[in-house]
Amino acid sequence: MEKQKIILGIDPGSNVLGYAFLQVIGRKKPKIISMGVLDMRKLANHSQKLAHIFVELQKLIKIYEPTHAAIEAPFYGKDIQAMLKLGRAMGVAMAAIATTGLEVEEYSPRSIKKAVTGKGNSSKEQVLRMLPHVVEGEMNVQFMDASDALGVAFCHHIQTQGLALGKKKHNDWSSFLKDNPSRKAKL
Repeated sequence: MEKQKIILGIDPGSNVLGYAFLQVIGRKKPKIISMGVLDMRKLANHSQKLAHIFVELQKLIKIYEPTHAAIEAPFYGKDIQAMLKLGRAMGVAMAAIATTGLEVEEYSPRSIKKAVTGKGNSSKEQVLRMLPHVVEGEMNVQFMDASDALGVAFCHHIQTQGLALGKKKHNDWSSFLKDNPSRKAKL
């Protein structure tokens, strides 16, 4: 029996946080278990939003029982207040995951785009269009944050699959495809 892993991917946000659970069994195409968002826009203050992230992520983790977790690292913007809020949301998400015993891996936006599309400078729309070719299952694209979280989970899968199978780690999509030609999506 092939070992299963369930990867939780998080796209952190202080107003809308995206999440996705991706099931991987052996060398089969990864399958979406669930994806969605925690929408905190109607909550009164930042403290309530942070509490909501912690409690709701813990509920989701209890339901889906992930074996791995990954989160998108923030990119640096000019709005310092927004960066502080995002950093707090990210920290709370990481704490919610860590208290369940899971380690959390961080991936840069560029690494995630490169894992999904093969190019680190791809647009969010290009990532969204490529995801149905690399994972199975129904994609909920009501919020871009959910598909971003799915990209995070897929990136973690790509970064760790060679290690789990005793194979070499690939630094880019083209070297992965060269070693795994059957995994190339037909467009």
